[in-house]
Amino acid sequence: MIFQNYTVFPNPDSKIMRKIVCILCLLNIFNYALSINETEPYILVLGVAQDGGYPHTGCEKKCCMPAWKNDSLKRYVVSLALVDPAEKKWWLFEATPDIKEQLHYFKNLTDSKLPFLPEGIFITHAHIGHYTGLMQLGREVMSSKEIPVYVLPRMKEFLETNGPWSQLVKLKNIVLKRIDTVNIFSLNKNIEIKVFTVPHRDEYSETGGFKITTKRKTYLFIPDIDKWEKWNKDIVKEVSAADIALIDGTFYDDDNSLVKNISEVPHPFINETMELFRDYDKNTKAKIYFIHLNHTNALLWDNNSRKKIIQEGFNIAEQGKVL
Repeated sequence: MIFQNYTVFPNPDSKIMRKIVCILCLLNIFNYALSINETEPYILVLGVAQDGGYPHTGCEKKCCMPAWKNDSLKRYVVSLALVDPAEKKWWLFEATPDIKEQLHYFKNLTDSKLPFLPEGIFITHAHIGHYTGLMQLGREVMSSKEIPVYVLPRMKEFLETNGPWSQLVKLKNIVLKRIDTVNIFSLNKNIEIKVFTVPHRDEYSETGGFKITTKRKTYLFIPDIDKWEKWNKDIVKEVSAADIALIDGTFYDDDNSLVKNISEVPHPFINETMELFRDYDKNTKAKIYFIHLNHTNALLWDNNSRKKIIQEGFNIAEQGKVL
């Protein structure tokens, strides 16, 4: 088991400090125990950053410098684990460039009580942060055996017809499972999955989102979308119908002082999303967890910005947390 956000205090021999450390350790143990002892399925957040992770390659601006200097501030690319402890099975959402670390991270978080590899992998689309981790399943690394990979039609064709991904299919390291937006399918008696498409930069594939339904909870997962108003669904209604909504929080606002050509990578700004929900009750707002945070996003590195989001009644997805 590993402890998250471990803090080194000065004067470790102080009685007060020893008590604080003990309390923090007990809190971490309690959080861990919740994830293992529950018999109902749950979501475990394995990553919260946009495709390039945090810190970002080549970035030496004020947004990334703290994470270059302090490893505890680093964050993996957006990914979720869907865990069914009753059946001792789990599924991975997104195969990120950080999959090597995330598989090991999951193993530690769950105290090695679940299989190392998931029962299957769900992928939203063909941008590098969401599928390139599949390379680790190839014969050069794990040489996995027929891991189911659930994809929409264009994504399936992309993987089948472009190397090196086509080799994974040919060698049966993975088995592509085509999913559609019409049918709801059951993973087992405890979990149902519904996929839908959202407007995004679909150069190589369509872009999907997922509604995950268990006996007790419904989770909405939309890490990427251009703008909410471009979607043929009402995001307010979709969030209201869910218990937890992990949605696109790529950019905090339209301040492009840290990122160039922000208009070329459209996403709903967090302040736009908050404005949509401004007049709704606190319970509706509390369902929202912003995820897929760009390295320039102040929620990764500025405590005042994080406090503002929380004070407004919204949440920020936290790596290593059970939902």
